[in-house]
Parts: sequence; C-alpha cells; structure tokens
Amino acid sequence: MFRNILIPTDGSPLATLAVDAGIAFAKDIGAKITVFTVTEPFDLVSIDAEQLASTREQYEALSEVHAAEILSAARAKAETAGVPCKTDQTRTHDIYRAIVRKAEDIGADLIVMSSHGRGGLGALVIGSIAAKVLTHSAIPVLVYRKK
Repeated sequence: MFRNILIPTDGSPLATLAVDAGIAFAKDIGAKITVFTVTEPFDLVSIDAEQLASTREQYEALSEVHAAEILSAARAKAETAGVPCKTDQTRTHDIYRAIVRKAEDIGADLIVMSSHGRGGLGALVIGSIAAKVLTHSAIPVLVYRKK
C-alpha cells in the first residue's frame, strides 16, 4: 500500500526517533523514503537563540551545516537498513506548506513525522506543524508521538 514515504525532520530527539521508526516501517513494507528538512530563514526580529547570537550569514551557514548533518545521519541509517533513501532540504517560514508540497512533488503516499504534543498555550503560541500538516495534506500522515 505505501511505497513512497516522506519523513520530515527538524533533527530534534523526537524527530530523530520518528525518522528511525519511519526507516524501520519502510524496511518492513519494502518502501522507499525521502527525508526532508526545512530551515527557517533568518529574521531580524526573533526569539530563536541561534538567530539572536548570529549574523544572517553565520546563521545561514550554520543552518546549512546542521541540515546537512541531519540528512546525512538519516541517509546512513537508511543505507544500513537497506532502505532506498533520498534527502532534500529547503528554507522557508511556511514549514507545514513545504512538507505538504514536498510530499505532493515526490508522489509520496504517506508522511511519517513526529509531534511534540504541545497543547494549550504552547500550541497557540508556537503552533503545531504536525497538526497543520494533518489539516492541509490529502496524503495520509502517521504521527509519531512521545510516549
């Protein structure tokens, strides 16, 4: 049923667990995967510590290195598991839209992603990328939640 899985990740510990679970699932069902990361652009006004401590050039260079490390680690895990894996990254503020668009562009039939389970004020202030992907994607979404 599922043959082409998109696994978006931000490199956080929970997202890494979701990548691992997505790779294991893909191996079990004989699917291929695309691991995808979205980096937010530098903002002049930000509460992100990485942006506050950096110039635009420093932030963009560091975020490119970080994204490459995330994708390289995922690719290595997939190769070890024998799962065909592509990787990609983009830079945008509209993270959930980038995920949905990427899934559509590659013809994914499943999105596997983590959810940090923020509720209440945290969800209102920060928002939930997973909830937005669930709301806006016509493609099935498997959400990996922290236990």
